[in-house]
Amino acid sequence: MSETTQTERVIIFDTTLRDGEQAPGASMNLAEKLRVAAVLQALRVDVIEAGFPAASPGDFAAVQAIARKLRGTSVCGLARAHREDIDTAWQALREAETPRIHVFLATSPIHREFKLKIDRQQVLRRAVEMVAHARSLCADVEFSAEDAARTEADFLAEVVERVIEAGATTVNIPDTVGYAVPAQFAETIAMLKRDVRGVGRAVISVHCHNDLGLAVANSLTALQAGARQVECTVNGIGERAGNCSLEEVVMAMKTRADFFRLHSNVRTTQLHAASRIVSQATGFTVQRNKAVVGENAFAHEAGIHQHGMLQHASTYEIMKPEDVGFPSTSLVLGKHSGRHSLRRRLVQLGFELGDEEFERAFGRFKELADRKKEIFDGDLDGLVDERPNAQAGRWQLVSIHAVSGTDAAPSAAVCLERDGRRRQDAAVGDGPVDAVFKSIERITGLNVKLRNFQLRNMTPGQDAQGEVRIEVEHEGHTYRGRGINTDIVVASADAFLEVVNRISAVRPKAALALSAEVACGAV
Repeated sequence: MSETTQTERVIIFDTTLRDGEQAPGASMNLAEKLRVAAVLQALRVDVIEAGFPAASPGDFAAVQAIARKLRGTSVCGLARAHREDIDTAWQALREAETPRIHVFLATSPIHREFKLKIDRQQVLRRAVEMVAHARSLCADVEFSAEDAARTEADFLAEVVERVIEAGATTVNIPDTVGYAVPAQFAETIAMLKRDVRGVGRAVISVHCHNDLGLAVANSLTALQAGARQVECTVNGIGERAGNCSLEEVVMAMKTRADFFRLHSNVRTTQLHAASRIVSQATGFTVQRNKAVVGENAFAHEAGIHQHGMLQHASTYEIMKPEDVGFPSTSLVLGKHSGRHSLRRRLVQLGFELGDEEFERAFGRFKELADRKKEIFDGDLDGLVDERPNAQAGRWQLVSIHAVSGTDAAPSAAVCLERDGRRRQDAAVGDGPVDAVFKSIERITGLNVKLRNFQLRNMTPGQDAQGEVRIEVEHEGHTYRGRGINTDIVVASADAFLEVVNRISAVRPKAALALSAEVACGAV
């Protein structure tokens, strides 16, 4: 029996482009919004809230462009409970394949008194009138009772009942300020499902904020209580502490389908890619320990954990990294790592050490790990390089001459030395770093596929050292290199040579390029 026949489907309403963009500093331009919308479509979310058309001409243009372009998913625009807002939203949405107008109005006592300055009956009347107006334009209308978590239960139930009668197809119950706790929020949803007449004619939705770190927990308990739409954002971005995290709520349902008996249509293998694209578009770095998509989500350092992982992944991982789009589990080497993990990594890097050699290397590894937070492959090369003749067969950088500019093709000339013999070559590329990489490939005869290139400053100031990290693929295997230098071109060359030497260690008889052995000064 398939998962979809055993479990009920939850509608995933993504508001990264609306509520997510409201996070201070997260504004996106039109091109960035279109790129994020495309990845959300690839993710197969059910509804994309593309923006707030009445907020600005830019928001209107973005919602309209997304509505015109996207197919296969519903495109939604937000509107206050004002006729002008609703009309503007419809103008932006009307070319969408499946448009939705999302009307909101605050219902809590504190919002009624201090923000709206109207009473219960005025709130109720406006909500009903504006939902009816939106429904006259669009077949799919959502109503949100802003700050529902702080609204009187009887009044909230009355509002929900009346807006459904007016034509709302979805009624959203937001915890706008992250005030709710799971048991209380679940009871609110259960009360609405139990007490509101005609509740079955609309989908009950939830929209939870993370001010107390409970957005995902509140959303999940609401789903257990009968809600069938969850509003969320990629990476959990949004106002203040953010929103319910899309990747977390989706993977909670998938991983614990036995408990929740719920599923979504989200293509989870695209979660990591979506996280990266949203991070790039907003400039918001994803914290390393972020659940599901953080850099450490599938990384292990503790020796006991690493040993368990080497025996069977399920000992310390409840999700497979490839299920969310990560290439593989990462066993991070540090002071907590044990012999099993170090030996495994050394073998992966092409080093076969005898027992005595390994024990000496392990001792040096522990000494180094006490001084460094993380041990890189280049550090391991250094540990092994302390063996006699360890430098034999390794390529070393002698010189680089790189040229770049607006009116000249980027080029580089590189000279390397191996076992006392020097080789040189030159190449042009898309930039000076690319040209250096191509030159090194021509000299060494090793062709690799660059998978990742990262650059960061190690220290502040104009004289800061740059750290370059690269990841390449060669014959189905992944290799990583690292270089540090105040000149990022040199740092890039060092990182690339680290990779080349690592591959050469695995392939000691790798063919060399047929470039002439000449003095490097002639280039």
